[in-house]
Amino acid sequence: MKRMCLVLVVLMLCAATVFAGGKREEGVTTLTIAGRDGAFGTAMELATQEYTRQNPNVRFEILKLSGAELMEQTVIELRGGTGAFDVLLVDDPFLPRIQEAGWLVNLDTLYREKGLEIDPDLVENMVNVGRYPHPSGDLYALPHVGNVALFAYRHDIAARYGYSAIDTWSDVLDIAQRVAAEGDDTVPVLFRGVQGNPIVTGFLPLFWAFGADILVDGKPAFDTPEALAAVEFFLELAEYAPAGVTAYQSTQVRDALMSGAGAMAIEVWPGWIGDLENPEQSNVVGQVSIAAHPGQVKGSSSMIGAWMVGIPRDSRNIDAAFDFIQYLTSAPVQEMMADETGIPPTRHSVHHISRLQEKYPWYPAQLAGQISGSVRPRTDYWPQIETTFGDYLQRALVGEVSAEEALQQIQRRVTEILR
Repeated sequence: MKRMCLVLVVLMLCAATVFAGGKREEGVTTLTIAGRDGAFGTAMELATQEYTRQNPNVRFEILKLSGAELMEQTVIELRGGTGAFDVLLVDDPFLPRIQEAGWLVNLDTLYREKGLEIDPDLVENMVNVGRYPHPSGDLYALPHVGNVALFAYRHDIAARYGYSAIDTWSDVLDIAQRVAAEGDDTVPVLFRGVQGNPIVTGFLPLFWAFGADILVDGKPAFDTPEALAAVEFFLELAEYAPAGVTAYQSTQVRDALMSGAGAMAIEVWPGWIGDLENPEQSNVVGQVSIAAHPGQVKGSSSMIGAWMVGIPRDSRNIDAAFDFIQYLTSAPVQEMMADETGIPPTRHSVHHISRLQEKYPWYPAQLAGQISGSVRPRTDYWPQIETTFGDYLQRALVGEVSAEEALQQIQRRVTEILR
């Protein structure tokens, strides 16, 4: 029923666009945004209200959808080419599918036609997420929400063992071992252990730091010494995770960290830690440091999880949509959205605003993660690859298979997926 209602909403928008030519009243342009729910939707409302205040001839229709609904409706609408959507929010792993299909407007072309340039204040690594082929092709989307995975640790605990910062994954293991040796109730290390996306997302920064990669020249690369070293290290580190970690999701990680039960979390996201410094919600105010991920063989490589904003090719309001996404990603609007909703900006200057740094102490780490972070493989097959990877990684975690056996199976199955 929910899906049917959603489809009807989209069809009504399509009809309105067809019969009104993108206008709801004379002289007024209506832009339809396919967006997200939650804080993302609130932020988009703030931006559109302010834009309409400055540009009274532009109005907005905003669809606030879950991630799965947005992906589904994006495919239905863009494949149909009805032009009902003018602005589209896209999760970065889904972007290659849309780019490859040719469903988005080439923004580089619009910049040239209008004599504009991409603002260098936008973090270049985040801008490049919107390029196809990644990272140096043409630009099809701008960075709207600068999500990036981060590393959390109790700096008071780390200091007991002589660490003023945690630079390598070997440091993480050393601290975990020392915390365990203390014999108190503190859990040395936390992560999401549920198979599929959760365990893979937490593991990838470690995987990359060991010099491993998922695809090399379009082919699976799980049968390498670097991949084996990463998985074996992860399994050793997991010995210091809580019992039942295979059922841990974001709620369990966040609650353990904020209650003071955990010493380190190998994966946190900005949306998880908004109340970390709130004494009404957190028992560890002033005790937790948020950092970009440790390095090992390679330097730090946090995982980027950006939400990008683009313009569907069949929009009837491309110029108006382009002006709006310039506004949406501008410094004043990013500052407003960050301050009022907590969504992470994608500009250097906004990360350096002292008032926001006081409110969100992890901003320096967040910016560092955006600058040095990595994206997941740019392939339409990523969901299948991630599922396979996460399945066998969890099997190794519970001892069903060895690290080597897990990687052999992943290599074989991903090879089949890519055929």
